[in-house]
Amino acid sequence: MSRGEFSGRDLQRRRKAHRWLKKPWKRRKLKLKDKYDPLEGSPQARGIVLDKKVLEQKQPHSGLIKCVRVQLSKNGKVITAFAPRDKAINFIDEHDEVSVEGLGGSQRGQMGSIPGVRYRVFAVNGVSLNELRTGRKEKPKR
Repeated sequence: MSRGEFSGRDLQRRRKAHRWLKKPWKRRKLKLKDKYDPLEGSPQARGIVLDKKVLEQKQPHSGLIKCVRVQLSKNGKVITAFAPRDKAINFIDEHDEVSVEGLGGSQRGQMGSIPGVRYRVFAVNGVSLNELRTGRKEKPKR
């Protein structure tokens, strides 16, 4: 690598070429978040529950993960969202309006052993899922 007195242009050209190896820079330049993010850059979104489903965990874990299929109201895209904690799925029915947020896996991905699920439900019909679960509030009748 050149380090001499007149090597500025060479260093700059090499630095520019190696930027493409950095994942955050490459995603930003190719606008991959705009193309493939169903929430379109926002941290949370609302949608209607289409159906409930149960997924098996990835190896080496065993167990059933309770999820819901949600159609987002902002763009009509369908995503799978995870219902966190014990008995939370019992408070979510079909055609309920739920609020979803990112699960928090590294590099926009899934978290842990949940296969292909990137979002979680945190509110049902405007009421926090955690408060419904613990019995502090009741789900509003529609």
